[in-house]
Amino acid sequence: MITIRPSAERGHANHGWLDTYYSFSFSDYYDPKHMGFRDLRVINEDRVSAGRGFGKHPHRDMEILTYIIDGELSHHDSMGRGATIKQNDVQRMSAGTGVMHSEVNQSKAPVHLLQIWLLPEAEGLKPSYEDRTFPREEKQNRLRLIASHDGRDGSTTINQDASVYASLLDSGKSVELELSKGRHAWVQLISGQLDVNGSKLEKGDGAAISGESKLRIASNGGDGAAEFLVFDLA
Repeated sequence: MITIRPSAERGHANHGWLDTYYSFSFSDYYDPKHMGFRDLRVINEDRVSAGRGFGKHPHRDMEILTYIIDGELSHHDSMGRGATIKQNDVQRMSAGTGVMHSEVNQSKAPVHLLQIWLLPEAEGLKPSYEDRTFPREEKQNRLRLIASHDGRDGSTTINQDASVYASLLDSGKSVELELSKGRHAWVQLISGQLDVNGSKLEKGDGAAISGESKLRIASNGGDGAAEFLVFDLA
């Protein structure tokens, strides 16, 4: 069963410096029908203006992935760590017992990103970070693992039984993903158009998937490659 979450039905807030779309309830956007999917709790599509960002704020007991679509974002935290991540970079933060951090676009151009939260497998874990670069060619016409429970294939390591893949799929190309019995999936389309087991997705759409043993994902037209993420979830 595939249930489409249309882009136009997402929550939306525009604060001037921050234009954001919420796939699930977050901040002032609340929809009891969309509180997350399995252990996937947040997918926010953010555009942050140059020189602006999120001041110091706390997180705890959450696995947080930042996927940069375009531009760059600088991060500083209460453990004295700082880094700037750019297009094709992924940052993983395990908030665990608690972290204070800031995220600011220090460049002269807007940054476009997805911020993703997954529930952790346990509370009270030690906070930690990872940054990884996944070059465009590693995602071109294939599923590139960017986060997993065991950190395999050079992916970031998350404290949850989930695997997250990124792809840039040229028009007419397709990829497949086997789903073990009892597993679920979410597909988040960033740009382009996709066909997922016969269901059509447009830019910004998401798809909740249950009861399928295999996903066949095809780029079915549009300008340029279809960029998307796939979450394999318990």
